[in-house]
Amino acid sequence: MSAEKAILLVDDEPIILLALRQELRAELGNGYRYEIARDAAEGLAVFEELAADGIKIVLLVSDWLMPGMKGDEFLMRARQRHPEVRTILVSGQTDEDQLDKLKASGALDAFFRKPWDPHRLVAECKRLLAEAR
Repeated sequence: MSAEKAILLVDDEPIILLALRQELRAELGNGYRYEIARDAAEGLAVFEELAADGIKIVLLVSDWLMPGMKGDEFLMRARQRHPEVRTILVSGQTDEDQLDKLKASGALDAFFRKPWDPHRLVAECKRLLAEAR
């Protein structure tokens, strides 16, 4: 099924990407495309590719500690280019000052520490997706 809306998952650990995609697809169904990226640079490229194809990323779930660009900078860049995207940071390691700045900037909608509670994460995704409509 080709959906006009997508959820982008960004993490440098493949097992995390697979777990997130499996959990979200099981709960949110096939009404979305589930795209993955292994780092922030790839995530930004996916944004542009999908936008060029007329597909809107409505939810972005990203790790914080990744090679190259960290998740806070990635979320700020993504939100600057696509202000309508809802954002969630899921990370086992964060810089609390950067997290506070990200929250204050309005570029972060929710934060979960790894390992995350799947029920809470899915509930938050549902809430943010409802807001995005």
